[in-house]
Amino acid sequence: MNFPLTLSFKFFALSPQIFVNDAAGGPVCYVKQKLFRLREKIELFRDSSQSQQVATIEADRIIDWSAKYTFKDAQGNVLGSVGRRGMKSIWRAHYEIFPPNGGPAAFTIREENPMAKILDSFLGEIPIVGMFTGYFIHPKYLATRADGTPVMRLTKQASFLERRFTIEQLAPADEGEQAALMMSYLMMILLERARG
Repeated sequence: MNFPLTLSFKFFALSPQIFVNDAAGGPVCYVKQKLFRLREKIELFRDSSQSQQVATIEADRIIDWSAKYTFKDAQGNVLGSVGRRGMKSIWRAHYEIFPPNGGPAAFTIREENPMAKILDSFLGEIPIVGMFTGYFIHPKYLATRADGTPVMRLTKQASFLERRFTIEQLAPADEGEQAALMMSYLMMILLERARG
């Protein structure tokens, strides 16, 4: 992948859709979440034409705080999974990314400044003021290896009628790790957006 990646989704869209582009502006993937599903399933396509599905993200259970979300490629092969870290995620977003074999967590995603998210969600609910929070509040989420080495960072960017994020790579990672981290960030954005 050609970093940094840009993720954007329309603020007023009925069904969440995320467009992911690389540093040159080329499409990396298009993400579509279907509404009204008891068991979460997100589909990733090559682009917004939705002609070629490249992966899916599926919950392991029906609507649950500590559900685990499994990444699968178009052939159904497991690429890894991500899960919210229970009570630790109430104050500060905390997710663990697991390898395809289901061993111990290979990566952890943590919110760098929980006050930014609290201000963003609180002020975002105030009429008119909420339209402008995207300009001055920018939460950041850092992905680290099990040994604490920072690998990627997701940062919310200034935006008005859409939400825009960037993913920058901080340390080398192979293609499988990059894909797992990107899908983890996508799932995290959808879950955190639902939380406020």
